[in-house]
Amino acid sequence: MNSAPDAPALLGIEIGGTKLQLAQGDAAGGIHRRFRFAVDRDRGAAGIRERIAATLAEVRAGVRLAALGVGFGGPVDWRAGRICCSHHVSGWSDFPLGDWLRELSGVPVAVDNDANVAALGEARNGAGRGRDPVLYVTLGSGVGGGLVCGGAIYHGAPPGEVEIGHVRLDRAGNTVESRCSGWAVDRRIREWITARPDCLLARLAGPQTGGEARHLGAALAAGDADARRILDETAGDLAFGLSHAVHLLHPAVVVLGGGLALVGEPLRAAVAAALPGFLMEAFRPGPAVALAALAEDAVPVGALLLAAAAAGFRS
Repeated sequence: MNSAPDAPALLGIEIGGTKLQLAQGDAAGGIHRRFRFAVDRDRGAAGIRERIAATLAEVRAGVRLAALGVGFGGPVDWRAGRICCSHHVSGWSDFPLGDWLRELSGVPVAVDNDANVAALGEARNGAGRGRDPVLYVTLGSGVGGGLVCGGAIYHGAPPGEVEIGHVRLDRAGNTVESRCSGWAVDRRIREWITARPDCLLARLAGPQTGGEARHLGAALAAGDADARRILDETAGDLAFGLSHAVHLLHPAVVVLGGGLALVGEPLRAAVAAALPGFLMEAFRPGPAVALAALAEDAVPVGALLLAAAAAGFRS
């Protein structure tokens, strides 16, 4: 049910490489109405903007908007609301997204990187609630991160911050992203299948290539030793990378989100078990490790909270 036309509302927008989400909601991050669309990469950024404009017009026909918040999947100049680039969809480089949305809507707009926005959602309304600081790590096709301190997104000097995925694991150039992203685990599983074509992972994955990591949870549930070895290697690499963030930032909790985190408790437990071994003794056992609680709502919820701040609403 739509709110009355004179009731102020907020709109949170998630712009990713595969999906576009818009959530109408309130200052507490509650979602009242949602819209979800698959991204047509062939149409590029122009197609996404066309969809946003049409949906925004539909929302404004039913409610009075107070502000918009956006989580964008790529580097962002959050102060200016300008997109640096997208690594997934063409047509975003140097685009003034904040100005464009303000012109369309006539209301304040806040734009930030999607990992930062998801971190805000999880810190305020999800697995990080009641803890401070909160370090959020998204394990998807790449690896991103965000830090929330005192209920607000931490911003370093431009052009970025908390790029946990690009933390190096050695001098050869291996990074958290090259070892712990979804595609990295896909590759590791494919290598394992090539060496052991009769293993359970090979039977689960079948002849198709791509997305092999989604079968890890089922193999682990079946007690498969191969899956356990891959999980422990991945968790160990991630814990090693996280240890640098812990020594520098001392978060109260590390929240794991993204597609790979759907492996669930086995991944969380493996990272939590490995992390203390990489920490100096005085800092052990280190922060709690938790699974993201908001799932696909993390960015929309965080975007609503951004919008609330832009509108001047009290949290």
